[in-house]
Amino acid sequence: MTTTAGTDWQAWQESWDRQQELYLPDREERFRVMLDMVEAFIGPEPRVLDLACGTGSITSRLLARFPEAVSTGVDLDPALLAIAEGTFEGDRRVAFVTADLTDPDWPTRLPYDSYDAVLTATALHWLHSEPLAALYGQVAELLRDGGVFMNADHMIDESTPRINAAERAHRHAGMEQARADGVVDWAAWWQLAAQDPVLAAPTARRFEIYGEHADGDFHSVDWHARVLRDQGFAEARAVWCSPADSMVLAVK
Repeated sequence: MTTTAGTDWQAWQESWDRQQELYLPDREERFRVMLDMVEAFIGPEPRVLDLACGTGSITSRLLARFPEAVSTGVDLDPALLAIAEGTFEGDRRVAFVTADLTDPDWPTRLPYDSYDAVLTATALHWLHSEPLAALYGQVAELLRDGGVFMNADHMIDESTPRINAAERAHRHAGMEQARADGVVDWAAWWQLAAQDPVLAAPTARRFEIYGEHADGDFHSVDWHARVLRDQGFAEARAVWCSPADSMVLAVK
């Protein structure tokens, strides 16, 4: 995808971060733990697949911490990929691939046959159970032996309804206050993107692909760990959690 000179891609990155933090105030903490685990298993020069990469949030933090890392970002969203490609234009450590993760052939579009780590955050909840399980199997095939996969997302435990309700009410009250203070939410961010001369066309294509919001299935950490083991991983469990979200790590 081509980029346009003069577009402030870093400003778009920062505005995306602020919008995401409205929903995920501990977003940076999950990224820190994710990269801690990459370092623990792989070391400071990993080859990483940034799965459903969006604007390249994981890749940005990966390269800031590990300058010798290599990253491949894969996504289908043309607007977020435009920001990612504009941000990392000219950086030989980074490549981006446009692909639909529900297409069985998407791995054939990647520049490498295997990766040390596959990382994703706040993205795979738009998949339903069967496609997600199939994707986990494909991820296992892409990882070298000893490689790691991490997925940080909303992983709900339905056995604790009162805890869930209290957490949700508290979180939404904080979000409403932040909106009142002028923080841009998801819908408003996309409205801004649609008005931008460079992002308007890819944003329109994005909504043709996804609609207003994709609705997948939410599962517990235990479900994710069990399915990951069923799909070829030797070990899987949570390595980070907040009151609403968790990150599961699986080892090939």
